[in-house]
Amino acid sequence: MREERVGYVVVGLGALGSATAWHLAEAGHDVVGLERFELGHSRGASHDTSRILRHSYHTPAYVELTRDAYDDWARLEAVSGEHLVTVVGGLDLFPTGGAIPMEDYTTSLTRCDIAFELLESDEVVRRWPQFSLPADTVGLFQERGAIVPAGFGTSVMQRVARAAGARLLDSTPVLEITEASHGVRVSTAGSTYLADAVVVCADAWTNDVLTGLDVSLPLTTTLEQVTYLQPAAPARFAPGALPLWIWMDDPSYYGFPCYGEDTVKVAEDCGGPEVSPDARTSDPDAGMLRRLSTFMASLLPESGPTVRSLRCQYTLTPDRDFVIAPVPGHERVVVGLGAAHGFKFAPTFGRLLAELAATGSSTTDLSPFRFDRPALTDPAFEANWMV
Repeated sequence: MREERVGYVVVGLGALGSATAWHLAEAGHDVVGLERFELGHSRGASHDTSRILRHSYHTPAYVELTRDAYDDWARLEAVSGEHLVTVVGGLDLFPTGGAIPMEDYTTSLTRCDIAFELLESDEVVRRWPQFSLPADTVGLFQERGAIVPAGFGTSVMQRVARAAGARLLDSTPVLEITEASHGVRVSTAGSTYLADAVVVCADAWTNDVLTGLDVSLPLTTTLEQVTYLQPAAPARFAPGALPLWIWMDDPSYYGFPCYGEDTVKVAEDCGGPEVSPDARTSDPDAGMLRRLSTFMASLLPESGPTVRSLRCQYTLTPDRDFVIAPVPGHERVVVGLGAAHGFKFAPTFGRLLAELAATGSSTTDLSPFRFDRPALTDPAFEANWMV
C-alpha cells in the first residue's frame, strides 16, 4: 500500500474537523482531511439548518471562550465573504426550582463583564407576547444571542480550507492510527499517511479511530430529534420579533425564530435514547414528538403544527465538557470533541486544535478539557449533561 508523507491529517470533517483543516492550511501546512462518509452527510452532528451562538453559559471559562467564538465567526465571515451570524437575542427561561441554577449563569456573565437583563415572567410576555409562562419564571436576556448556520457553515469552512490548500477526501474511513518512529501513521483502505501530527474530530466514532493507540473515552451517543413547526402568523416568529430561547430545566427545550423559512425549529436537549452510531434509525420518534408538542402548546401556543422532524446524534462526555487535548502518551495525536454543544465554538476550536497539533501548546487555557480529568478517568463519576 502506498504511504504518503504529509504534515497533518485531520480525521473527521464535520464542523470541528473542517475548521481545523482550514486553520492548519491557512498557516501554510500540508493538510489532508479524511471523512468516513460524504461531505455534508446527516449521520453526525454538523448538518441541518441552524445552531445557537451565545455568551450565556454556566462558568466564567465558558463565557470567556464565547468571546473568542464571536470573534472567530466574524473572521470566518471576513475570509469567506459569507454572512454567517444572525443576531436575534437570546432568552434563557428559568422556572423556580429548575434543575439548572440561574446563579451559575448570572455570576459567570457578571464576572466576565457581559451585560444581561433579568426579566420577570410578565415582562417577558409584555416584550414577546408569543410566550405563555408560569408566573414564577425568570428570563435572562442577552442581546448578542445569535443563530449560525449548521450545514452551510460547515461547508463554508470546507471551502476556505480547500482554498488555503487543504486536501479534503470524503468516503475515506480511517481504519487505524498508530505511532511510528517519525510520525503518526493513518491507515485507510486505499492509502496510508505518515503525518507529523493527527487531529481526530470523529465525534461518535472517536473511540473507533483511537483503537490502535489503545485509548478509549467514556462516551455516550444519543439519538436526538429536532422539529420544525409552521406558525399561522410567521411574522410574529421572525428574527427581531422573537429571540432564540432555552427552557432551563430537566427536561430542557430550546427553539429558534424563523430562519431561512417560515418555520420555527424546536427540540428537547438530551431527550433521546442511547444508540450505536453505526446501527440507528433516521426515522422520527412519535413519542419524542408528542412530548415536544405538549410542551410547545404550553410555552408558545401559536407556534403551529409539525412540518417535519429530523434526527441528529449527540456524543456526550460524562460532564458534558469538551475534549480539546493531546492523547496522553501519544502527544502527536490531538482530539477535538464538542460534547453536543460545540458547534458554536467550531471556528475557535479549529484554531486551538491547529495550535495544539502544530506547536504542542495553546494560547488558551484548555486544562478543563484534558483527558485526565475525573469525568474521563473515574468510572464512578456520575454523568450530568445539563448545561
